[in-house]
Amino acid sequence: MAARTDTTGTRHFQPPLAWRLGVLGALAAAFVIADQVSKALVRATQTQGGFPFEVLPGVVGFEYVENRGAAFGLGEGFGFIFVLLAVVMVAASVVYLVRAPRISRLEVVGLGMVCGGAIGNAIDRAALGYVTDFITTRFMSFPSFNIADIGVTVGVVIALIGFIFLSPANDKERSDGR
Repeated sequence: MAARTDTTGTRHFQPPLAWRLGVLGALAAAFVIADQVSKALVRATQTQGGFPFEVLPGVVGFEYVENRGAAFGLGEGFGFIFVLLAVVMVAASVVYLVRAPRISRLEVVGLGMVCGGAIGNAIDRAALGYVTDFITTRFMSFPSFNIADIGVTVGVVIALIGFIFLSPANDKERSDGR
């Protein structure tokens, strides 16, 4: 990776295009596989009456849910739109990684997680007409979620941290006091 030193003397590594796309693809694939395998196991277990199941009593459990909307069940009936949004998200991420001259590694990692999560839920929507959710919190009221949702949520946070605090593209703004 190419190293560069900013005005404060901090060295930044600007990942080359092959690394960017390789990490994006590998993380996206890992999240899609983990998501789809876990959902298939949940659906198979559901048919055998295996839910609900307490993982850590009072903290987290597994409960089969067919989510026909988006986040928190909103947007029911718009599955095709959500599949289309996933395609746009993946395409926009690839274009950004190809075109951005300076980028942090955390941005790449976060975008890979987001893309994997978006693809995982899009597969469910396209194939089943709903998203299989199964992780539930017991200590607070919160909608059920899945591994793809974790990828999207954590990925967005990681990408934002990378962009705001670590991106070499922001060096000039930081050094100018903006």
